[in-house]
Amino acid sequence: MTSNPTKSASSLLPYMIIEAAASGDVDAINAVLKHYERYIAALATRTLYDENGNPHLCVDEEMKRRLETKLITKILKFDVQKIA
Repeated sequence: MTSNPTKSASSLLPYMIIEAAASGDVDAINAVLKHYERYIAALATRTLYDENGNPHLCVDEEMKRRLETKLITKILKFDVQKIA
């Protein structure tokens, strides 16, 4: 099985966005949140059961907000100069 390098390279956030987000740019932080939106939703997905015992998948909005908040705090603490 071979991986497609073009696909993986296109899924990376540009360095300029990461640098701007780490410096506190709101639009860049929103771009990072948008990039990780599906992953965060997958992490926050819970299986709930109705009165008949049927499973239903739903996104736990509180958990989603907590994950987004944690990501934002880590973005703001991220030191771009260490990796450059």
